[in-house]
Parts: sequence; C-alpha cells; structure tokens
Amino acid sequence: MIVDVLERLHAELPDRINTDAATLESLRTDRSGVRTAAAPLALIEAESIEDVQAVCRLATATGTPLVTRGAGSGLAGAASAGAGELVLSTERMNRILEISPENQYCVVEPGILNGDLNRELATRGLWWPPDPASKDFSTVGGNIAMNAGGLLCAKYGVTREAVLALKVVLANGGLIEVGHRTVKGVTGYDLCALMIGSEGTLGVIVEATLKLRPAVTGVVPTIGAYFDSITAAAEASAAITAAGLQPAIQELLDANMLRAVTAHTGVDLASNGNAYLLVQTDGAAALDEAQRILALFDELGARATLTTDPEAAASLVDVRRQGFPALEAMGAFLVEDCAVPRSRLAEMFGHIERIAAKYDVFIACPAHAGDGNLHPTFVFDGSTDEVPDHVWDAASEIFETALALGGTLSGEHGIGLLKRRWLGDELGQRQLDLQREIKRVFDPLGILNPGKVFPE
Repeated sequence: MIVDVLERLHAELPDRINTDAATLESLRTDRSGVRTAAAPLALIEAESIEDVQAVCRLATATGTPLVTRGAGSGLAGAASAGAGELVLSTERMNRILEISPENQYCVVEPGILNGDLNRELATRGLWWPPDPASKDFSTVGGNIAMNAGGLLCAKYGVTREAVLALKVVLANGGLIEVGHRTVKGVTGYDLCALMIGSEGTLGVIVEATLKLRPAVTGVVPTIGAYFDSITAAAEASAAITAAGLQPAIQELLDANMLRAVTAHTGVDLASNGNAYLLVQTDGAAALDEAQRILALFDELGARATLTTDPEAAASLVDVRRQGFPALEAMGAFLVEDCAVPRSRLAEMFGHIERIAAKYDVFIACPAHAGDGNLHPTFVFDGSTDEVPDHVWDAASEIFETALALGGTLSGEHGIGLLKRRWLGDELGQRQLDLQREIKRVFDPLGILNPGKVFPE
C-alpha cells in the first residue's frame, strides 16, 4: 500500500512530491518540540486547490493518513507527522486573491504569512487583527486551523472573530464553501466557525475570506509598570478591566520571565521589580485611557512610566515578543497554555508558584493578562522531545487547577498531541463522544491528522 500511494502521487503530482530524508525528518515535529516516533512517507507541496483535492482523493482511496502543515510554527504538536503518514503543505499557496476596502474583507490562500498580509494591507489603510507572536513566520491558514491568539485578543478577539468564510477540501477531495462574505449571515449551522480551530482534523483550508479593520492611527500610548509581586501585578490587571477600560495590549511577565528576557535581549527588565505589566491603548480615547490606567497604577503602588513615542512603544512591545525566544535560549523547554477568568488571574499565579516549588521545576510564566491567558513554560535539563515525568506532573496539576478555577486547557495554542490526554477532563465524556462523532461525519476513515486532539 505504501509503494502504491507513493507511485500514484508521483504519477499524478510529479513536481510536488518531496521524499528527501532530511526534509521528512524535520516534519516529525513543529515548534512545540514534541517529536513523533518516525518520519512520514512524503511531503506534498501543493500549489492549487486542485493539488489538494488530488492528494485527498488518493489518501482516501489508499487509506493513507494525511497531516496538513503550514509553517510548522504551532506549539501543540498538531502538525507533527509520523510513520506511514503523508504531509500536505500549503505554504506555496500564498497569494492574496482580492482586497475589498469598501466591504472591509480580503480573500487569501492559506500559505500567506500573517505579517506579509498585514504589510500589504497597511498600504491600503487596512489591518487583519489576529496578532500571534509568530506573525512574521506563521501562515494565515495555520492561524485559522489553530484559532490563534496573541497580544491583541483582549480587545480584538482571537482568529475566529476575524474570519468570514472558508473554502475547505474534505477527506474525499470534495470542496465546500462555508461562511459568508456579508457582514451578517445566519443560514444553517455555522460550519465556518466549526472549521476554525479544528487543527486539520475536519478538512484542509484552501482559501479564506478575512474580516478587516481600518488600520490603527493616531497616538498609541504605552505603559511599562513594575510591581513587587506577580499577584500584585495580576490584581492590577484585573482592576483595569473592572474600571471599564480596554487596552489593546495588556501583557504580564513574572520574575523568571523578566530575568530570561533581560539575558536574551540586553534590555534590563529584571532590576526594577518582580513583575512587569505592559499596557498599550489605541483608538480615539487612547491617551485618556492610558492616563487613567497610569493613575490606577500609582494608587496600587506600581512604578510606572508612559510613552507616546512610536519607536519607544514599538521597542517595548518587541521586547515582550522576545519572551519565547528567551526561554528557548535557556535550554530544553515545554511551553504551555491555559486560561482562567480574569478575576482569578492572581490566584492562578499563586498556584503556579506553589506547583513549581512542589515539583522543584523552573517555571516562567508570561500572560496575556487582558484575557486571562497564561503560558507557564517549563525549562529543564535534557531534550525538548523527552519531557521528564515530574514536569508533566507539574503541568497536569496546573491544568487541573485552571479548570477548577473555571478556566480552560488552552486559550490559543490548541490541543494537538500535547494536551489530548486532558481534553476529557474539560469536555466530559458525553461532549467528547459527540465531538468524535462530528469528526466521523467529515472524515469517515479517520485519515485527517489522526491521533491529534482526541485521546487515543
């Protein structure tokens, strides 16, 4: 069967097949570091919807598992491919097909990079809000498949809020169009929303109609505030929301994160306090909101400064974006993702400190504080693809704690391979079974990204 599927692929798509051993080895993992037991069969580099349909038809005809992959920038192992699997790359499908300023949407292929799209949109005075830290090397298709988040979610939402319609190739090669190009549309079940965040388990996204906004203009005030403790900083973040204020960026770094970023960038964030809260406002009332937040920080005893200089503000935000590379530079790591109600953020940080001490593990924890999304990141000796048991034990207790506080296993990274064992703890058996049934409707043979999301 393996020989058959490879022969048929070479016959039908001779210029799209890559079986180079080093290339296939690289496909065993994504940016999460989780690695499969063996390399996949082949990489197919699709250039058109017809290419994707042909691959799906062959995969169905031969019963061959198929993993869709964009840039491989995900942090949950959802794009990691293993033995006997084909990898379908959509990176070459990277065109902007249409930009409609009067309707505030654009139509793109899935392989275009988030940053490249927004650089082009900026020339038209437009903007696509999803803003993951990986925006300069993650694809729009990957953002949609994982329902990516980022620094701006508290005000502008995750990827789901910025997608109007999709074209999706099903496991059998059939093409469906879901969603609407109109601002409103309520006909039938919302299959577009179902596809967003489905992690390649329901179909292959081959085209997207994206909801745009006018580019942000005017002054963008930015505040950097130091606090004596992470709980004090988290309480200050919750106080911003309680005051009815809605910054565009509200990012929190704990003491371990401050030290890591300082060592990596040379920008001293570590000597002024044990926690750092970065806040940026935008829009017509940006300066007024920033001054109100600054006054609130003064009342709470923070050491805070405000800048309206665009270069200084951009530099502060970029330092925050260096958080993940800073931890990556420290050694083997496991970057995780959970979220709690914003009012319980301080409590969750307290639990993380307790869990780190209990299991004697180094945890640095940046957070998108404006929406309660934390990223506890474990740094340890050894290899990223061989996470020690005590680290997993600590991660498990963090997940259980987040759920007990009314939270969720993932705010933006998804489930993939890394979190599937805990999915039932959040969903419950009845909903887990129902979701498996939904997958069977779209993928009767179970060939699309098998082993991902659902516990085996």
